[in-house]
Amino acid sequence: MKFNDFITLKKVKIVSKDISLIRSLINTSRNDLKFLYRLTIDGVSARKIMCNYYDVLRSVLEAIALVEGYKVYSHEAFTYFLKEKDEDVSSIKFDKFRKIRNNINYYGENISVEEVTEYKEQITMLVEVLMDKYLGDFK
Repeated sequence: MKFNDFITLKKVKIVSKDISLIRSLINTSRNDLKFLYRLTIDGVSARKIMCNYYDVLRSVLEAIALVEGYKVYSHEAFTYFLKEKDEDVSSIKFDKFRKIRNNINYYGENISVEEVTEYKEQITMLVEVLMDKYLGDFK
């Protein structure tokens, strides 16, 4: 599958660049990371914290897509969006986190404190790299 397939399937729309929404997504993502970093990851909180870190990453990707004139309605489409930008490693990481989040949300899977601790660092680093590379003009 390719990113253009998601446009054909109407899971991605071509839109005008919305600067205020892009800035809002960036600010919200930064604030969410600050909030999440303060939380204690334990057996009760691990699932929700993991999903929230994923949501921050997805919001950053939404902002990047908006910069390029796309509104993405399918989380899977972001995987192909990243591939088309030659972000193969980021694409693989995002897809891994998407599947983990889906397994938690839709199949009731648990995740360990250790996994969330590791993934939060990976997601935070990925968010920083993507924001610096693609959203630096909107800081």
